[in-house]
Amino acid sequence: MKQACELANKSIERGGGPFGCVIVNTSTQETVGKGHNMVTIHNDPTLHAEMVAIKDACHTLQTFDLSGCTLYTSCEPCPMCLSAIYWAKITTVYYGNTKHDAANIGFDDQFIYEEFGKPIEERKIKMTQICQETAINSFQKWANKDDKIPY
Repeated sequence: MKQACELANKSIERGGGPFGCVIVNTSTQETVGKGHNMVTIHNDPTLHAEMVAIKDACHTLQTFDLSGCTLYTSCEPCPMCLSAIYWAKITTVYYGNTKHDAANIGFDDQFIYEEFGKPIEERKIKMTQICQETAINSFQKWANKDDKIPY
C-alpha cells in the first residue's frame, strides 16, 4: 500500500490525479504491475491508476487472467476500475481512501452507481439498440468457433 500511495503522490507531481495502484503476484509476492492516474497527462478518461496497473500486470505476465494477484490501490476503485478488476479475475483488493473521501475532493462517482441501477430508458445517456440483425452475425461466428479462447 505504501508503494501505491507513493505512486499517487508521483501522479500529482506529473500533473495527474491523486491515485496510485500496485498489483502483486500472491504466491511470489512480486510486484507485477503498477500505475498511477494519467487521465489528464494523456487526455484519456480510462487511464485510472488501476487500469494502468492492470494493463502493466497483464503485459508482464502475458495473460489477461490475474486470478493469482492482489491489488493495492490508494483509493476505493471507481465503477470502471472495479469492473476491470472483476474482468481480470483479481480476487483481493486493498484500498486506502474511500469513495466518500474521493467525493470530498471532487472525484464523485455516485451518479454512475445510481445510473447502473436504472432501466436503460431512464439513464442520462440515451441508449438505443439498432442493427441487431447485423450485429448478431459476429456472436454467431464466435459461438460456432471451435478454437476460441474463452474469457
